[in-house]
Amino acid sequence: MPLAIWVLGFAIFAQGTSEFLLAGLLEPMARDLHVTVPTAGLLISAYAVGMVVGAPVLAMATLRWPRRRALLLFLAVFAVAHVVGALTPGYGVLFASRLVGAVACAGFFGVAAVTAMELVPADKRARALAIVIGGITVATVFGVPAGTFVGQYLGWRAAFWAVAALTVPAFAGVALTLDNARADTRAVPRVRDELRSMARPALWVAYGTTALSFSSMMATFGYLGPLLTGPGGLGERWVPMVLALFGVGSLIGITIGGRVADARPFATLYAGMAGVVLTSAGIALTASHPVVVIVLVFLMGVAGMATNPAVNVRVQATAGETRTLAGASVTSAFNVGNTLAPWLGGLVVSAGLGYASVPWVGVAMAVGALGTVVWASALDRRRNAASPPVAGAALEPAATTSAALD
Repeated sequence: MPLAIWVLGFAIFAQGTSEFLLAGLLEPMARDLHVTVPTAGLLISAYAVGMVVGAPVLAMATLRWPRRRALLLFLAVFAVAHVVGALTPGYGVLFASRLVGAVACAGFFGVAAVTAMELVPADKRARALAIVIGGITVATVFGVPAGTFVGQYLGWRAAFWAVAALTVPAFAGVALTLDNARADTRAVPRVRDELRSMARPALWVAYGTTALSFSSMMATFGYLGPLLTGPGGLGERWVPMVLALFGVGSLIGITIGGRVADARPFATLYAGMAGVVLTSAGIALTASHPVVVIVLVFLMGVAGMATNPAVNVRVQATAGETRTLAGASVTSAFNVGNTLAPWLGGLVVSAGLGYASVPWVGVAMAVGALGTVVWASALDRRRNAASPPVAGAALEPAATTSAALD
């Protein structure tokens, strides 16, 4: 893999750390800013909104720019937003800085995914995307616990400074490794072509798979702490360890998915979503048996994140060569799922059904994701029936995969 792919993954790690960091710092932030904890929690919602809106908007705004220039701008804005957040004495400015930082992060994520696709041969795209997107997974395993530790002992502002500091080597790496890269020598895209690519029904089915597959895990993950300490009877000190175990499983899953998704994208999606259905149902049924739940949480991370490279490759292949807007919108789809899952889980808890019932939300979403995969497979068969291959034509394996995903 080109060094630039690993640099992009590190940059995503720095930004992913910021995305999930606040979950462990809400109480000290609320005290320092003189707001309630729910009000401080809106800083997380602001980040999610910025991610949903920012990816497609910035992808189009920088469409005719060299990838390198766009990525460096997004990193610079992201770093400045965190410096402003660390220095501000008031909630309002912090809220605005989180929103701006999220928009920049979303823009980086969308352009980085497309850049990764352009830097490698077609048969290695899933592996490249797994490395880039894997930065988020590594952030949940290492970055978020470390940032929370810094915030608890040195203050939440120190955690913001740490994220800004992480962005500096990411900026330098992008500046050095993407100089004169192939991604900067591509044909200049046109806005009209990018918008036309979004009209394909198969693309929106792929976005549905993206949102539902991710949210099927996040429904359970978002309420894992109270599920473990409530029905599970574990002490609070065990919760970070279980969350880290989920992150380890996710890292294993995305690595496996990156290696098999290019050749077998639909099989990867079927297996991964079936795994989430089984593990989520198992957690719901064995919530009072913490050892079993811990094992199932690990396996859920493996199964769920194995689908991540597959959904990204499928979107990129369906979009064809005009993939900037389509690829950036994957970030929006992921964050729609990230917003939807905790909300639905909260409805279950508010209805008095208990934390042990929340994993059934994940089951329902995973079943929905399986439905979108079946739909995509039917569209694929219909397309192939309408356009049979020319006799004697030689297709590379990667080209066959891309056609199957259109």
